[in-house]
Amino acid sequence: MGFINKKTKTKTKKMRKTRVIQALKAQALADKEKALMALDLLENQAVGIGDHTANDFLKDATESLQLLADAEDRLEMINKYFKVNE
Repeated sequence: MGFINKKTKTKTKKMRKTRVIQALKAQALADKEKALMALDLLENQAVGIGDHTANDFLKDATESLQLLADAEDRLEMINKYFKVNE
């Protein structure tokens, strides 16, 4: 096994960590958009969704709102604890 420069090793670890955080941020952003899309569909185009009872709509809206809140929380934590360059 060859000698590994401490400086190089540190850069490699930082790059991996940054990629993980960037992936988590991308996932949170995708979940946010998915939730907003679902809420928009439920609010503005509900007529096009057949066979939904009032309880189904409320359940879907609640799940979408929870996904949105969760995504926003994750984005807030990422921005608070990690400095990620886009």
